[in-house]
Amino acid sequence: MRGSHLPFLLLVTVTVFSVITHASHNEIRRRRSIELSSAQKLITDNRLPTDIEPLSYILDLRPDFESSTFSGRIRINLTWKAESKIIELHSHYDLQIDETNVQVRLLGADDLSKGKLVDIRRTDRLPKRPVFQVYLKEPLKNGTKCELEINFNGHIWEHAEGLFKGSYTNENGAKVTYLATQNRPNYARKLFPCFDEPAFKVPYTVSISRPSNYTTIFHSTILSTEKLENKTGYVVDHFKTTEPLSTFAFGFIISQLTKVNATPTDLLKPKINIWARKDLHGDLADVYEKVSITLKSIQNYWNIDFPLSEVNLVAAPGLSTVKPIDNFGLILFKESDLVNQGYYLIAQELVYQWLGTWITPYWWTDAHVNKAIAGFLAASTANEIDNGKEFDGKWPMTVLYSIYYEFSKRYPHSRITAMKQETTCSKTELVLRMLNYTLGADTFKNGLRKLFKKEECKDLFITDDVWKYLTQQAHADKSLPEDVTVNEIATSWITKDRLPVVSVERDYAAKTAVVSQRVYLRERPHDVPEQDKMLWWIPLILITQDNLSFNNFKPYLWMKKTRDIILTNLPADDKFVIVNPEEIGPFPVNYDTKNWNLLASYLQTEEGRKQIPTYTRAKLLHDAWNLAYAGDLSFATAFNMTLFMKFERDHLVWNPVFTFIDHIGRHIDMSNVHKKFEIYVRILLTPLYEELGPVPQEHEEKWKDNLRSLAKTFLCRAGYKPCIEEAQIAYHKWMDSENPNEGNPVSNQFICPVFKWGTLEEWEFGLQRVINFPPSRKQSERTYLLKTLAGCPISKGKIERLLNITILQQNGNFTENDLFLIFSMLSGGSSGYTTLFNFLQQNWDQIKRNFKEKTNLWDNLISSATGVFTTQEGYDMVSNLYAKHQGEFGSADHIIEKSLKNIKEETKWSDANLPVIENWLNDYLKTVDVKDQKFL
Repeated sequence: MRGSHLPFLLLVTVTVFSVITHASHNEIRRRRSIELSSAQKLITDNRLPTDIEPLSYILDLRPDFESSTFSGRIRINLTWKAESKIIELHSHYDLQIDETNVQVRLLGADDLSKGKLVDIRRTDRLPKRPVFQVYLKEPLKNGTKCELEINFNGHIWEHAEGLFKGSYTNENGAKVTYLATQNRPNYARKLFPCFDEPAFKVPYTVSISRPSNYTTIFHSTILSTEKLENKTGYVVDHFKTTEPLSTFAFGFIISQLTKVNATPTDLLKPKINIWARKDLHGDLADVYEKVSITLKSIQNYWNIDFPLSEVNLVAAPGLSTVKPIDNFGLILFKESDLVNQGYYLIAQELVYQWLGTWITPYWWTDAHVNKAIAGFLAASTANEIDNGKEFDGKWPMTVLYSIYYEFSKRYPHSRITAMKQETTCSKTELVLRMLNYTLGADTFKNGLRKLFKKEECKDLFITDDVWKYLTQQAHADKSLPEDVTVNEIATSWITKDRLPVVSVERDYAAKTAVVSQRVYLRERPHDVPEQDKMLWWIPLILITQDNLSFNNFKPYLWMKKTRDIILTNLPADDKFVIVNPEEIGPFPVNYDTKNWNLLASYLQTEEGRKQIPTYTRAKLLHDAWNLAYAGDLSFATAFNMTLFMKFERDHLVWNPVFTFIDHIGRHIDMSNVHKKFEIYVRILLTPLYEELGPVPQEHEEKWKDNLRSLAKTFLCRAGYKPCIEEAQIAYHKWMDSENPNEGNPVSNQFICPVFKWGTLEEWEFGLQRVINFPPSRKQSERTYLLKTLAGCPISKGKIERLLNITILQQNGNFTENDLFLIFSMLSGGSSGYTTLFNFLQQNWDQIKRNFKEKTNLWDNLISSATGVFTTQEGYDMVSNLYAKHQGEFGSADHIIEKSLKNIKEETKWSDANLPVIENWLNDYLKTVDVKDQKFL
């Protein structure tokens, strides 16, 4: 997968009958690694027995474009590591094996036994596992070598798994089909019978057929080509034997794509090839330079040359995968990824070539750490090349904030199970970033380089290898105490679906502080099981006001999985401290009120905003608000931390502001405090928006337009007249058009302000466009229109009109999916869910009749109408409804009971925090002029 700054290691071609010289698969199996339970659940696979291993594959594949099928023959050279009479290997259920012609031949050392057929008792397909078994009549001894031969047939898939097909329209308007493979993580078994585990790395000798006017791009060069006698217009290419590969790294593409003319670069090795359809060539001319720059940067980091002499990057038309398909020396990208993106995606895929494909993770749990390393190094490479322009400086904050929110839930991933793998990898990537800072960048880099110098199992690694070599380097460089290992540190973070929060309580007279850690829980109630048992190794990086040095991130000390610890020698009582500056570790930090207020005061000075860097200003703001939301900090203190924002113009510091405006605004929008909060938002955002101006300037940075858009969106929500008037002007062009059903000329940004603040006539026009939406247009446009029709209005009349048509009248233009969408959008704001609740209460009998046979809709309606209240008033409303219709809720009985329980918890929050928020807003609004004719 990836390399170091060693001299280039020549990859000698291994002949098909040779024995691999690296440590055996069995030997590796006995080594232990961190068990990432979350990772294991995501890639479920049973390991094959350890008594027989592959030495090499001889593979002949014959795809048929016309029938979307393929046939093949594979000869696998095997070695017995223990006596056995059962050969087990992977074969997908859809791969058809010719079981009558399976053969096993001895590959003996003497001429008498060589080539002799071994008697087979039977073959079998396991019903619940993608495994094919060959039972021999007699067991073979340890050290025996045989060749297993299997003929098979399979389907060419429409989706990107195994061998799949794609298509595009060429420059002449003709449809062109191509075939490609996607074998990651364990789809090679859909293509041919094999030992489909990452640690089995063997050479391949491959032949692949193709139409004569197509080209096959594979890992190795073509030795010869010959016509197929039994298939007119087809030829077969015979390729040079590859270096040892895992099955997931094996791949090819058969297409009519052509090579983009290479632009000169100063990169001598490897040779770079870019493949694409002809009419895209002009857009890809600069990719050679991008790849060259990226390769040089990565080679410099690893201190080792690229492990292949050639790399092929393919712009695959219509590729449906979320991420590129990476094989050793062959990477398939979406066209847009190569045309539009910067350096990150290219860097990530090239890092995978060193660490992932060349140096390969032993098992899927190790692959997650591998992915995290690739992500971290790719981001570092991209930032180094373009000074952070690709990310607008947001890496890793965007990822970090989402991790904070996910892991502070009562049940992480409960709503988005498919995201678990991504968040696990992202958290590991953040831990690597923390180690890079706390150990030192050179120590971290040199520790990773050791992966390529290790003597045992040189081309495989387990997670423990990463931590072991980082520890060795850190001890040698004296950047980690001798009694501490990186394994201990990393394990404490990676094996939990949680993050800690650190609290710093200062004793100003004694110049000390008690620093404590516990599980960070933002979502209420904080009743997570076993939270008292969770502890982390936490680096305490300390900045003090009398020494504002933000270039040394060596920990003041480590919290070694202890509940609390004492900091000493702190500054005087008029000086603040900052722990975990620049988000070095993925954890929020709380302080005593006095330290927070010292920080708030300092940030309101010009010196303070200059001395405290961007990421740390953003962190302080983000931590304060989220700790207040979680109930761990007074909202008065959190609001004080926003006072410096009237001077702040860095978009990275503003990003968390929009999040907390949204979160807090939604939470309190049923209370009387909300109107005062909206005034505060207007005062906060208006100077920023007016300074940025209403339209982008020529050649301005991307972040400015993004910041302008966010400020405008939230000002529109708060009733900013210029925004609403602009939206209505644009919207009326649609209303005045002759055929409004033919298309929507209005930008999406204008629709919600019109539906929220505009007239009933304007809203009704939108409703009619949904009702009369022509099937020839994209349904996504209708979906967006319906979402805004339901989710944006604050007018009770508009919402009731929509509910009457869809629920009572059961208008046939609205599907059940539409109703689910409407309920979901109404639950997003108090106007929506309060109106929905009252509508349910007033029309109970008819709604019950209409939904009698629609249990899912009924349950969803009850959840949306009762589950989002946050005050005692809301609790009383839902409680009275429950009492009045006791026994009538049917399948939704448990839902309203859960709603009452949740509302009671939220009511506690409101009772505790709304008075504090209101008192702070009252005091603040006395100091500012709130008369502004620009707002409704």
